Amino acid sequence: MAMQPWFTDAKLGIFVHWGIYAVDGVQESWSFYDDIVPHDRYMSQLDRFTGAHYDPRAWADLFARAGARYAVLTSRHHDGVALWDTRYGDLNLGHDYISGYAEALREKGLKVGLYYSHSDWNHPDYATTRKPGRPPEMEDNRYSECAAEDEDLEAWERFLAYRDGQIRELASRYRPDLMWFDGEWDRSEEQWRIKELAALIRSYSPDVVFNARMLSEGDYATPEQGAPIVPPEGPWELCLTINDSWGYQHHDHNHKSLTQLVRYFTETIGGGGNLLLDVGPREDGTIPRPQVERLEGLGEWIRKHAEAVYGTVRGLPAGHHYGPSTLSADRRTLYLTLFDIPRAEIGVRGLVTPVRKVSVLGTGTELAHRVVGGLHEAVGVLWIDPPAGSDLDPHATVLAVELDGELELYRGAGRF
Repeated sequence: MAMQPWFTDAKLGIFVHWGIYAVDGVQESWSFYDDIVPHDRYMSQLDRFTGAHYDPRAWADLFARAGARYAVLTSRHHDGVALWDTRYGDLNLGHDYISGYAEALREKGLKVGLYYSHSDWNHPDYATTRKPGRPPEMEDNRYSECAAEDEDLEAWERFLAYRDGQIRELASRYRPDLMWFDGEWDRSEEQWRIKELAALIRSYSPDVVFNARMLSEGDYATPEQGAPIVPPEGPWELCLTINDSWGYQHHDHNHKSLTQLVRYFTETIGGGGNLLLDVGPREDGTIPRPQVERLEGLGEWIRKHAEAVYGTVRGLPAGHHYGPSTLSADRRTLYLTLFDIPRAEIGVRGLVTPVRKVSVLGTGTELAHRVVGGLHEAVGVLWIDPPAGSDLDPHATVLAVELDGELELYRGAGRF
């Protein structure tokens, strides 16, 4: 299926990790899986989760102010606790937290994404098989797999029926625009029955977008936390935390600065991707102030430079400009990002198309420019006078380079 245009045009999404793990501020699911927190202590958070100040319209308003075009909420993590009143399984919060979220996003014109883990480390029928090819001597985690001699395929069928029941509820009730799967490493594509799962969801949402953790049915790559050095081909998305944690953790105050987030964002969209920036609400549903401040700050920067963000495609390959760039959809305007205060002229190499005008985005100040050098097909370097003073943005300055035609680049090695 062709990729949905809204996704590649979105540029920014908000990831929301919210679940019972926010009560004690422990790592979501992994804390009991890795025996960091006793299982009974982890699950006791179920009775202490309140959602007392959950305001999905406030979330949606914040996400829209941040410049996001979609959001993804953890409907069910690896711990199996559902954020809606599911009829399948025993673990849910006794309340539907997803309806208000979906309605609020759509009121703001944002696309609705739902995270769902293939894995469920609490379901009694989950750890009844193991991934094919896994060495029998490899240690088993009691929450995710069993010994080869203890496999129970009937129990696995029961698990898949439970999984399909929950997915049918999510797809039919909320008609998600995006389904963000996780936990795919635990089993094979055949065990998950990926093609059947995709068909089930598409029967309710024909235009749904899947991330790469839907394996052969995935629509886009999903690098996590580590920004790719060489951007993936095709559509992709970097999912990134604002601090070091996905869900709310009381002790984690290691928040990335707004300048760092602007850099992550511009480098991501310059490589043709989206940034899926994560927030971790407290158990009562409120988003910590440091995260709110960073989303608001990012939104201010995006509004000032919206022309270089929305309606653009990936920019120059590495080596042409020392920083990220984007390109207008008609390929006639190049947007150059400058992270630091320029000490001298800004050079752009290999630009074949003549330049009509260079200006500072957000202020409109025009900058002088000229081409120096070049021989035969090897073009000269475009030198742009550096912006200064009030034309410099405190986080990243963007120059709009208007071209006299569509972008054409010289990528050769010159004359030997």
